[in-house]
Amino acid sequence: MFENFWFHVEYGINHVLDINAYDHVLFLIVLAVPYLFKDWKRVILLVSLFTLGHTLSLVLAAYNVVSVNGQLVEFLIPITILIVAVFNVFTAGKGAQKERVGVLFFSALFFGLVHGLGFAREFRMLVGQSENKLVTLLEFALGIEIAQIIIVFVILFLGYIMQTVFRFSKRDWVMVISAIVVGLVIPMILNSDFIA
Repeated sequence: MFENFWFHVEYGINHVLDINAYDHVLFLIVLAVPYLFKDWKRVILLVSLFTLGHTLSLVLAAYNVVSVNGQLVEFLIPITILIVAVFNVFTAGKGAQKERVGVLFFSALFFGLVHGLGFAREFRMLVGQSENKLVTLLEFALGIEIAQIIIVFVILFLGYIMQTVFRFSKRDWVMVISAIVVGLVIPMILNSDFIA
């Protein structure tokens, strides 16, 4: 029982930290980079909304409620990252985190839904004909949440170091990191099978 539990939790952790599927990490970076340590509760809430969206998609897929075009989903994932990264560039240093809660909450939930659909086929193979699909799903979601919280705290910590030790202004830090992410996701969009 515990072995199964840990297998699914670990699977969720590895899903987020998979170096070949770094789109997940890129989204977490652009989501968390505008924030400071004192904002950690808000960042955790955003991350949890992502997990909620991701889990909801997997529930719908596991019970064959939805079926989507995989190429479309793979195209939409980098688009959602690009939107948040560009949003960061335009709002960097403007104290917009307070006002942009609605936009960010929606994008975190939406990205979770999209990313979950992107993983649905693999997840269906994982649960197979299992009687306890929902339990498997919750264990997997727990693993995702753990990995995301680790990544977010690393991003917040790096932001703290860059802004206090290396004296980066918050605006420059957000701009540079978001611009790097934009540079990484544009080729992902252009190389998508959906528009090829």
